[in-house]
Amino acid sequence: MSFDFHHDKTRYFEIQYLNSKNYIIPFIQESVKIDSNLRIMEIGCAEGGVLKAFTELGCNCFGVELSPSKVENAKKFMKEEIDKGLIQFICQDIYDLDFENTYANSFDIIILKDTIEHIHDQQKLIGYLHKLLRPKGLIYFGFPAWSMPWGGHQQVCKSKILTLLPYFHLLPMSLYKLFLKAFGETEGKIAELVEIKETGISTHRFENILKRTGYKILKRTIFFVNPIYIHKFGWKTKVQWNWLSQIPFLRDVFSTTVYYSISSSK
Repeated sequence: MSFDFHHDKTRYFEIQYLNSKNYIIPFIQESVKIDSNLRIMEIGCAEGGVLKAFTELGCNCFGVELSPSKVENAKKFMKEEIDKGLIQFICQDIYDLDFENTYANSFDIIILKDTIEHIHDQQKLIGYLHKLLRPKGLIYFGFPAWSMPWGGHQQVCKSKILTLLPYFHLLPMSLYKLFLKAFGETEGKIAELVEIKETGISTHRFENILKRTGYKILKRTIFFVNPIYIHKFGWKTKVQWNWLSQIPFLRDVFSTTVYYSISSSK
């Protein structure tokens, strides 16, 4: 198994685009029709691969990203779409007051793909999204549940053994740090992985946050084999068995990603 696509930005962009076109858009379309009348924002858009699939449908797209280098790559990869006025990218914190004032009630669809598991105050963010969403708007979340085999983002480890080793991120924090150090991970990499451990989120906790912040679930799909793996590894997509999806902890352990479409219940 190779993880070279994490370093090849062009290939990673292509993978994100194909996953969005073949799986994310069809998933969202089960709850809302996607057409050129919609305004769509992705938070944590990276190089913009997910949004490219939406621009092909004529949607007005808006990508927000905190990494300046990723925004610059996005502008290079999607220059044609930018020139056509289909998409724009900004490097800004969505909590900035001028962002809230400018984009309040602006978006029909908000996308968070592999983002929420990196956020420290997840309830604050999910509650805040009400301000940016138009009436009857939809939010899509796709993320790896913390207890899934590689929920600790082991793929970023230096050690080839650790990139393949499942579930060790579930060790108690003190043992986790020692384990990473024993395999030669740097202090910087350990700090990065510890932060991911601190922000990892379960489906049970996520759904409780949705209830507390005034959302309803329109659709949920838990995948035994992540759809994006077909493009990364050639593995065929497989949805988790329905009976297993009803068991909070076990459904996370035997999953590789979850998709949610939600809307305001207020």
